[in-house]
Amino acid sequence: MPGLVHVVDDDASFRTAVERRLKLAGYEVEKYSSAQTLLDRLVAFERPGCVLLDVRMPGLNGLELQSRLIELRSILPIVFVTGHADIPTTVRAIRAGAEDLLIKPASSEQLIDAIERALARHESARSHRGKLDAILALLATLTPRERQVFDLIVRGKINKQVAGALGTTERTVKAHRHEVMEKMRVHSLAELVLIAERLGLIDPNENSES
Repeated sequence: MPGLVHVVDDDASFRTAVERRLKLAGYEVEKYSSAQTLLDRLVAFERPGCVLLDVRMPGLNGLELQSRLIELRSILPIVFVTGHADIPTTVRAIRAGAEDLLIKPASSEQLIDAIERALARHESARSHRGKLDAILALLATLTPRERQVFDLIVRGKINKQVAGALGTTERTVKAHRHEVMEKMRVHSLAELVLIAERLGLIDPNENSES
């Protein structure tokens, strides 16, 4: 799987060696001498990619960069490569979502295997985010009153209850409900509920009320 690998390490010889190995395997490589350098150049990477990241570096270390990327809602997967791994570091990195943590010197096979998994994860995450963005765009087309109707019907409220909550008639609610279904491009209430769950607007385990 072709892709762009962002190599972040303060060791110039390591960056050069890894770049050579990855380019031979068909990857494109961007090198960074510090975590801050990556952050300074960070844009919304649309291409499949991942970060190959050292743990211990001057200034912002690898784990701190991982936290910053999470805060920035980056979906770039991280593969840590370090010469100083310990159990707490490994556990923290993996729990925070790292694809893997390899010990230097990692073999080309280990590197490429981890990178392939990271790139596959990035592609999946990009697809998921794209679908959510499309749903959010549809949701934004609802009028304030239609959004109120949406919020109530996905929680199991029937038209009569919605009308009572909004101080309007059932007939008006039916009209708004029809518009909501049209704008959200769904054919059933079940589809609408699924959308609300995907967006985190309702708890999938939330008890619906009839």
